Amino acid sequence: MFQAKGPTSSPPAHVRSSLWSPLTQSFSLKAQVKEMCTACQKTVYPMERLVADKLVFHNACFCCKHCHTKLSLGSYAALHGEFYCKPHFQQLFKSKGNYDEGFGRKQHKELWVHKEVESSTK
Repeated sequence: MFQAKGPTSSPPAHVRSSLWSPLTQSFSLKAQVKEMCTACQKTVYPMERLVADKLVFHNACFCCKHCHTKLSLGSYAALHGEFYCKPHFQQLFKSKGNYDEGFGRKQHKELWVHKEVESSTK
């Protein structure tokens, strides 16, 4: 019978080949975490993956909120986690003259008024 004499750092001569390397010892077959598309909540595979503002999308799901035109990384503008094509982003801003009302949010000055009223009643 063959008995090992102490710890060895490399495999025996009959196992050693050009395929063995220290890298193969650390290789593991862990399953990758599946990324989900922010828009459709389906799995995004690497070939169709697009990342904008640290959010993951399918190429086809990365669309303007207003007109649903497909966007690219060079043709979008983002505000409050919503994505717009550049023409509609400008149009919505110009319609009300600010980034809140034009995009369906309360104006910040309304929030200030509420805070002033609360502080004066105390």
